[in-house]
Amino acid sequence: MKKLISRRRVLLSLAVLLVIAGILLWRYLTPYAPAENAESALISAGGVTVEQNDNWISFEPSVISGTAVIFYPGALVEAEAYAPLAHKIAAAGHPFYIAKMPLNLAVIKGDAADEMIRVHPRQSFVLGGHSLGGVMASRYAAGHADQLEGVFFLASYPDEKGNLKDTTLSVLSVLGTEDKVVDRDNYNEGRAYLPGNTVYYSVTGGNHAQFGSYGPQKGDGEAKITEEEQQNRTARAMLDWLGNLR
Repeated sequence: MKKLISRRRVLLSLAVLLVIAGILLWRYLTPYAPAENAESALISAGGVTVEQNDNWISFEPSVISGTAVIFYPGALVEAEAYAPLAHKIAAAGHPFYIAKMPLNLAVIKGDAADEMIRVHPRQSFVLGGHSLGGVMASRYAAGHADQLEGVFFLASYPDEKGNLKDTTLSVLSVLGTEDKVVDRDNYNEGRAYLPGNTVYYSVTGGNHAQFGSYGPQKGDGEAKITEEEQQNRTARAMLDWLGNLR
């Protein structure tokens, strides 16, 4: 009888631990959802047609005048949160495709660009992303440099697996001055993996989260400019860079 009671207690304790672990995992994996303005940017307007499938969101301009963009979202940020930035770039003539990542983690599907490139064989591409998305984009680019024109980083940097130093790719790196999420030491070390032609652009007053539209992010600095202003400056930097591709 005592053994039975003891076994039940052990099972009950395990069940409680599993419930607690499940709650903690659920809280950790709860993504940053798109803000209201991001939801609005998912509507076709201004010469940009917005469509979605299971793997990406496409922003197609009525008149294509430049290289297409593939974008990897930041960790635990829903793809829709980058719709405002995507809409701005697409309105200037660049098709923009935001990858939808399993569990909103680009590390799970670093090859997401494969299908987008295959489905659009007549287009040339640049690939990049925000935060962790940029890291995974650089890893893909390092192994597929012949399929891309360039790589861009928003509040991000490459690691050794994403070494682009010896490629001929054009590279853009954009960082907000108030970003407290990016590890500055790692960011500076990451420069060693970038080619000499890399263009660095600093968004004065910008932080980490405002490259997307999903509200404040834990551990981030307080922005000194509005989200719209940060994304306008980012869009201008990207468009200038895209306009100068080889």
